[in-house]
Formats: sequence, C-alpha cells, structure tokens
Amino acid sequence: MPFSIVRRSSAAMVLIAISTGFGALPAAHAQTAAAPVKAIPVAQGLENPWAVAFLPEGRFLVTERPGRLRVVEADGRLNPPVAGLPAVAAGGQGGLLDVVLDSGFAANRTVYVCYAEPAGGGGSGNSTALARARLSDDRTRLEDVRVIFSQRPKVASSLHFGCRIVEAMKDGRPDSTLFLALGERYHRMQDAQTLDNHHGKLVRVGKDGSVPKDNPFVGRPGALPEIWSYGHRNPQGATLGPDGRLWMHEHGPQGGDEINRPQPGRNYGWPVITYGEQYGGGPVGAGITAKEGMEQPLHHWTPSIAPSGMAFLTSDRYGPAWKGSLFVGSLKFQFLNRVELSGTRVVGEERLLGDLRERIRDVRQGPDGYLYLLTDNAKGRLLRLMPP
Repeated sequence: MPFSIVRRSSAAMVLIAISTGFGALPAAHAQTAAAPVKAIPVAQGLENPWAVAFLPEGRFLVTERPGRLRVVEADGRLNPPVAGLPAVAAGGQGGLLDVVLDSGFAANRTVYVCYAEPAGGGGSGNSTALARARLSDDRTRLEDVRVIFSQRPKVASSLHFGCRIVEAMKDGRPDSTLFLALGERYHRMQDAQTLDNHHGKLVRVGKDGSVPKDNPFVGRPGALPEIWSYGHRNPQGATLGPDGRLWMHEHGPQGGDEINRPQPGRNYGWPVITYGEQYGGGPVGAGITAKEGMEQPLHHWTPSIAPSGMAFLTSDRYGPAWKGSLFVGSLKFQFLNRVELSGTRVVGEERLLGDLRERIRDVRQGPDGYLYLLTDNAKGRLLRLMPP
C-alpha cells in the first residue's frame, strides 16, 4: 500500500507521515521539528564496519565484520589492523562484531570484543563469543586475550548472531558484569523458548567469565546459569538508559522489530508471540501477539526497519528537544531514527539522514557529546552528526 514522505527544509531529515502494509515504512508517532543536522565524515574506506568505541586523544576503535579491528586516528587516518584477535568465523552476518572499552580503560586498557567463533578441534558450526583483552600501549595488538563466554551449542548457521555488549551498572556505578545479546541463529528459533541453550537469550556474565550469583536461573535444574532473559530473536542494539537500566532492541521477521527493557527471568515471547509475519507472508506459529507469561515490547516497528545500533543522547549538543531521546539506526530503510520518549512510552519518532542512502549499523554518543554513526557498506564510513 502507498506511503507518503514529508520533507522539511533540512535535507538531512525525513519524516514519515503515513504508512500501511508490509514493505512500506512504519508511521511516525508525531511529526516534531528537528534540528537541521548534518553527517560529517570522520573516516572512510572501512569494510562493513560494525561497532565503534572511543579511545583517548580523539581516536576511535572500529570493528570490520570480515575480521579486522582498526584504530582510527582523530584526523580519520586508518591504521593497519590490530594484531592478536582470536579466530573469527567471517561469513553471512557473522564476523567481528561489537567492541566496547572497559569503564576502567584508562588504567587497565581492557577491551571486550564480540564475534562469530568457529568450532575448534576439527568440530563444525559456530557461535557468538565474547573475549576480553588488553590493547597494547602502542595500540597495534591485543594482549592477554581470553574468551570469557561462548554461546552453546554451536550450529551451522551464518545468521542471527546478535552480539551487542553492555557493561552493567548498579547504583550509578559499574558492577563488574557484562550483558551480551545473543540471536537464536535463525534455524533454531524454538530454542529461544528453552533454557538449556544460549540461543535467543540475553546473558549476563562477570568480566572474568564467571556467573553472577544473582542471575535469575542460577541453581535451576536444566537452565544455563548465564541467562538473564529469553525469548529474543536477533538483538543488534543495546544500551543503558540515563537511569542505568538496560534497553535493547531486536529484529523481528517481516515486521515486529521490538524495543524492550529486559528484566531478569522474563520471557519476551519469540517465536510464540510476535507482531511480525513470515518472510513472504503468513503467520509465525499461531499468529498471536500476546500470551500470559510473556512480555509485551515497549514499542514495535511493523513493518520492520531492521534496527541496528542504539544510543541515548544525554548531552546538550543538539538542544533540549533532543536530549533524552533514543537513537536507532535502520539498515533496511537507511535512516537514523530518533525516538522521543515519555518515561518508557514512545510518543514520537523522526527519520533523519535519509539522503545518505547508507545502512546505519552503529550509533554511539561520544565523550564529546556528539553522536557518531557507522555505515555498513563495502566502503563504510564513520560519521559525526553535527548540529547547525
């Protein structure tokens, strides 16, 4: 069915006015005016970049999905790939994916990387894994690399790795644990509803790979103790809200992308309940959107925008109207989505940067208060979003 696009004076902003039917853009809740922002290239020539972290002195640490980790200088120069990565299974949606710096990086130089891990010892299949390492003083290699979590079981799939990392907070301070969002590997969707595997789960582990004693399924027979919540599909965005609580979004099938705030032990429904449908049409399972004991999303996009990357804006760089907004990249429709919130309720959306025509993979707020984006292309870019 048709949809219409309203363009304001800024070429960087696209607001969606009306949308119906799968395959069209979803409708915005409210059409609020946006600052005429502009995306300024910081670095170019990155091959399918997936995540960016911020190093001291204006440098950036960027992952490239084929299996490279690069330091980008403040002037945009790309350094040779950082040595010392663990083995990466690059292919399909898999490869080197997320990267975050430890909150104590200034003292310990610890980084965490999430990636598709091949089976060792002549085995088959792959899974999502999380490793920690020390970035050398000269930023050329990873040292003391240690895999602290491997998704179980490994399967033969190149899809739905999830793979976003968030350092958890408690009472306003890092609590020495990490959240890791995991996909259900596409062909194993029913695994998302059982607790004897890590497919379609959000897990929480200590920075040393240990299991936190207060995880919700510790001591439960038949349940893997790393699990925090379950019933997820393919989460590619996760971040802490201004209050320190975790927010996460996940891909639906054809529609039904979700925003959730995962609570310990809760079931988020996939594939039993969803607002999406099968690719090509037809219901998923019984075609229901609600069931007792399963959580409703805070928000869903139907049809799908294919979300990736996620950040709250806490700075004043773009004026008071944007402060506190949630920003999400769209791979499918190639825009940056600003989500306006009242508490946990979505009250408006703005589609920005539609003129880029590039898949937006990651969204982060930098230490300078600006928003930074990665575009997922064979010649991807790191961009800084500038206000007037």
